[in-house]
Order: sequence, then C-alpha cells, then structure tokens
Amino acid sequence: MVFSVSAFSQKGAKIEFKQETIDYGTVAKQDDNGERSFEFTNTGDAPLIIKDVKSTCGCTVPSFPKDPIMPGKSGKIDVKYNMSPGPIRKTITVQSNAVNYPDGVVPLKIKGTVIDKDKVSPLEKKKSMVNQ
Repeated sequence: MVFSVSAFSQKGAKIEFKQETIDYGTVAKQDDNGERSFEFTNTGDAPLIIKDVKSTCGCTVPSFPKDPIMPGKSGKIDVKYNMSPGPIRKTITVQSNAVNYPDGVVPLKIKGTVIDKDKVSPLEKKKSMVNQ
C-alpha cells in the first residue's frame, strides 16, 4: 500500500509570498530606479534557507537573505531591473528548502513597460505639431 502526503501536512520550512508577480506598470526610466521587493514569510515549522536566486537575464539583479529565516519570520528578495526602455517580462527563480513547492523552487515574475521620456515617438511628435 502506498500513502501520499500532501504539502499541507508536511513538516519543514514553507515559503509564502505576498505576491508572486510584481507589475511595474508603465514607468519612465528617468523617474524609477527599477528596485522592487518580493516579501515572504516562513509559514512552516523549520528554518527556511534560500539557497539561490537567479534571473533569466543580466538586466535583473536579485539579492536575498543569506541567513535562515526562522518559522513565523519574514524576509524579502530585492530585484533591480536596469530600466531599459521596452516591455519587462522576466522570471526570478528562487531555490530554497521550502516543502510547499516542488523541489523548493519558486518562480517569481516582474512585468511592465519602461518608456524613455526624452525620446518622443513619431506619433506623439505628429500630435504636437497638429496642435500648434
């Protein structure tokens, strides 16, 4: 006979994020430093260890707590996007000892659009010329 154990009854560290996607919205690179934070809590009964955090590209730099997060305590993973103009669609992969995710891996996402206020699109130029 085989018994399965659900993640809800497993003992160990559990990571719960306030949000797994951060939407930058539409931001001007001149007005935004690109820094955001994913806040989380260890809802398990063992210390949570974040082993590594990786980004899908070099344009997003994550930083994370190196010390264990004790049960009931919170922490954050900071990300800094380089604010290159265009759409933002990036994944940050968190590797941990959390038992409530397969292999302790949590994918986090950032999305949005970065604009450059100094570069006016041809459409905007045309509109301003018509209004003069």
